Amino acid sequence: MNKIDDRLSFRTGSVDMTHGGGGRAMADLIRDLFHRHLANPILDQGHDAARFRVPAGRLAMSTDGHVISPLFFPGGDIGSLAVHGTLNDVAMAGARPLYMTAGFILEEGFPLADLERIVLSMAQAAREANVPIVTGDTKVVEKGKGDGVFITTTGLGVVPDDVYIAVGNARPGQAILVSGSLGDHGVAILSKRENLEFETEIRSDSAALHTLVAAMVTEVPGIAVLRDPTRGGLAATLNEIARSARVGMVLDEAAIPVKPDVSAACELLGLDPLYVANEGKLICLCEGEDAERLLAVMRRHPLGEQAALIGEVVEDENGLVRMTTGFGGQRVVDWLAGEQLPRIC
Repeated sequence: MNKIDDRLSFRTGSVDMTHGGGGRAMADLIRDLFHRHLANPILDQGHDAARFRVPAGRLAMSTDGHVISPLFFPGGDIGSLAVHGTLNDVAMAGARPLYMTAGFILEEGFPLADLERIVLSMAQAAREANVPIVTGDTKVVEKGKGDGVFITTTGLGVVPDDVYIAVGNARPGQAILVSGSLGDHGVAILSKRENLEFETEIRSDSAALHTLVAAMVTEVPGIAVLRDPTRGGLAATLNEIARSARVGMVLDEAAIPVKPDVSAACELLGLDPLYVANEGKLICLCEGEDAERLLAVMRRHPLGEQAALIGEVVEDENGLVRMTTGFGGQRVVDWLAGEQLPRIC
């Protein structure tokens, strides 16, 4: 086997600088790994810029960088997470995702077997979402100047004309809904990172939410706000909305869904599940009279079976988020000064 063939052995090979050098080794890597697993008619055109048609409507676009550690975790990996995270960002505008792009920063020495595993995971996630990856880029950095692999993805979608979802729509009297249990992703990452073992394996909730959103906006086109509570969790997301819209929020602690094993793990680790990242949950603000209809739609969807009404928007120009506790008192759910869990997505 010659040297170039050795570099393309997905069983024993690793990334080296020639894989980003623009020559034969790079062409072989792109053909035998990325094109082979991500193939679709648009990508197969072989152009640096993908060309495609889009349906009528307003376009929504989002770009996200993924630097998670560890790269593989219970319930997913950086590949599926990169797809899910970008699709969800597009979906939070009420859009139907159409296409994605992907850019890879690879560190010299990264095992090709792990890279193929990541690309296969991305391909499966994109197929399941029915959103193709239509173009991309690959760069290689010297050993010690990266962390295995970083992935940047961009998503493009179209928003129906009767849907206008924006943070500025938040106003007093609206209901606050969440699509399911909180904290699963962050605790799954931390348990893997720190080699922690619990009685049952805690798995990331990483998932593409666009089909859930589609069902929701079909039932209630007038949804005010949608957000996915990733870094900083529910607390940071609600504080961002409250500050931007100059409204307050009051949450009901007893109504917020958290799985018992996640709650126990957070208690053990000194974490508050309200601040822990999620990758397959959404927050919805809607008019109070629409809440029960939306909850019914959400609970009929596999990704919304545990959907709950957790609070309401109130008047408060200071933008405070407060929570009624199990003891009947209230506490402020404030921003974190720093980051509970770095490198989480």
